[in-house]
Parts: sequence; C-alpha cells; structure tokens
Amino acid sequence: MAQSDVVDLIAVTYGEMDANGIRPRVETRRQVFAQARSAYASEFFGGGRNGLNPALVFEVFDGDYRGESILEYHGDRLAVYRTYQVPGTHRLELHTERKGGTNGTQNAR
Repeated sequence: MAQSDVVDLIAVTYGEMDANGIRPRVETRRQVFAQARSAYASEFFGGGRNGLNPALVFEVFDGDYRGESILEYHGDRLAVYRTYQVPGTHRLELHTERKGGTNGTQNAR
C-alpha cells in the first residue's frame, strides 16, 4: 500500500447575507492522513463519458471524512465527486476530479 500523506479537506458554507444581498463563501479546512493513488482506467473512461475529469483517489479513515466537497493535495484543489466504503474496513475512498471553480490559485484565498 502507498505511503500516507496529509491532505486538506475543505467544506464550503455561506455566511450571513450582507447589506448588498451577498452571502460570503466560507471555507473550513481540516488536515487528515490519506493515501493517494491514480484512478482506474475504467474510472477515466466512464467519468469522461459522464462529463467528469477523474484525477486521483484518496483513501482515508471513514471517521475523518465529514462530507467535504473539496480536497487539496500538494497545492492542487480537487472536487470530491464520489465516495466508496471499502468493504470490511474502516476506510473510505474519495474519488476526485479537476474541475473549474475548485482549482487554481484564484480560489486558494
């Protein structure tokens, strides 16, 4: 099995509406241990047909995941589009994709 690494799980919420009627985006970040691996070829082909851009799969302890929609790994922001409970374990796979709006430095604020 691959060596463990640290990733940031990022939850997105929206604050109270301001005087202009805008609800500010609030990101809450937590670090957890994870093991990264490439997505299977079938994931790439199946995901591509469904408009997804699969990137990596991260395996985490299932108690560490709280439904976050963004994962940051070595400075890359990835969207979590699917989870999978590994049978007979307390491990959860987080399937991620590169997606506009979650990647890049413009959103790293």
